[in-house]
Amino acid sequence: MTKFGGWIALRKKGANGQESRARLLIVAASEFARSGYHQTKISSIVSRAGLTQPSFYLYFESKEAIFKELVEKFRTNLKTLIEGSRVEGGIDEDDVSSRLLGVLRELFAFLAKDPDLTQIGFFIGDDSAIVKAEMAAMLEQYLKDEQRDGLLDRECDMRIVAESLVGVIERLTAQQLLTEKRTSEDLACHVVNLFMHGIRKDPVKGVS
Repeated sequence: MTKFGGWIALRKKGANGQESRARLLIVAASEFARSGYHQTKISSIVSRAGLTQPSFYLYFESKEAIFKELVEKFRTNLKTLIEGSRVEGGIDEDDVSSRLLGVLRELFAFLAKDPDLTQIGFFIGDDSAIVKAEMAAMLEQYLKDEQRDGLLDRECDMRIVAESLVGVIERLTAQQLLTEKRTSEDLACHVVNLFMHGIRKDPVKGVS
């Protein structure tokens, strides 16, 4: 084989390696979401991925390693999404509901986009409580910014509001979103109407 031919072969091997690694991550996410961490076996992952068990260890040291990578992917993407949703002040009071609707719409859409990853990062993983605590902290800061600008009730404890929001999001994701009973748009509208307008009869019109 010529030097040029060897370079092509190495390049192809590298590309195939990336494809194999990506396939292992996708299949592992599906297995973990379906069976949980402890019941999932490496043999099941490689079998579904069409690879051999020794090839698994070319990319991951252990089952724990691939699981942690999936959790960290979810955690990082979620943090980026919420931080990117925060915008500068200067909006009118009437726009507060619309802005919150936008944040929740994006959040529910993110949780629905990859159900397996959401199951792992938001429910199954040992770090899921930390992930939700981080979400609550970011939402709390977002709400406090609106409160500081005089757009939300100054008497409200935004930590309680943020924790309540996360609880609602968690429950609705498990029972409505991942079961495909409701869309991310529908759930976002319901949550905004609940938190911004309440459930009692009121002349203030909610979002739609």
